[in-house]
Amino acid sequence: MSRIEDRLRTLGLTLPPPLAPPPGVVLPFRFVHVVGRRALISGHGPQNPDGTLVTTGKVGRDVSLEQAYAAAKLTGLAILGSLKRALGDLDRVAAWGRVLGMVNSAPGFNRQPLVINGFSDLILELYGPTVGAHSRSAVGLAELPFDIPVEIEGEVELRD
Repeated sequence: MSRIEDRLRTLGLTLPPPLAPPPGVVLPFRFVHVVGRRALISGHGPQNPDGTLVTTGKVGRDVSLEQAYAAAKLTGLAILGSLKRALGDLDRVAAWGRVLGMVNSAPGFNRQPLVINGFSDLILELYGPTVGAHSRSAVGLAELPFDIPVEIEGEVELRD
């Protein structure tokens, strides 16, 4: 088992199964697209243990800052699950490059960076300050698909 999977187990965290989209929804794209030594990660949302999306609404109205932070962490686990399925081994990640965090924000909510810290804190805890370091944007949007509170996409560099 990989070092990252050992770390997940030590922290009591599990990776969710592949996304179970809402009924009637077809997602005609790859969740992870490997191009050379890069893995491009499509937007992911927080998942329940059964693979369904967490659909709780707008942060600052329906979802507290603490709940949104937890949703960003769940989104990180969903991304790691997709990377594991695409790469076979999470230790193949040589460096986290860039991350875009999107928050389904109620009018007036402006603490998006604190929400996306749920993702960043997880990646830094698992990969450490060198491999886990990443550039990041955290933005508020009026709507996100299926009323998810958080969506995150990114890019990682791979080991051979």
